[in-house]
Amino acid sequence: MLLKHRHMASYTVSKNKKTKEWDVKRDRAKRISTSASTQKEAEKLAKQFSANNGGGEVRVKGRNGKYRDPDTVKPGNDPNPPRDKKH
Repeated sequence: MLLKHRHMASYTVSKNKKTKEWDVKRDRAKRISTSASTQKEAEKLAKQFSANNGGGEVRVKGRNGKYRDPDTVKPGNDPNPPRDKKH
């Protein structure tokens, strides 16, 4: 289940073929937020950014081009965060 709320900060992590790094990009943004040398580090950064900006979804696009199950990131100060039943 993807959360779609205008205050949510959802991010996508994907491999950049030119730089060989993992890019972190906020949904609907024109530019990437940051890059990391490993997928794990990029995913960690995306989750931090999402939590700091109200929570949302973090999706990771694998090297095969397919997305893994999205992770729901709760807001840093939400007393009633959404429950992610897959993770």
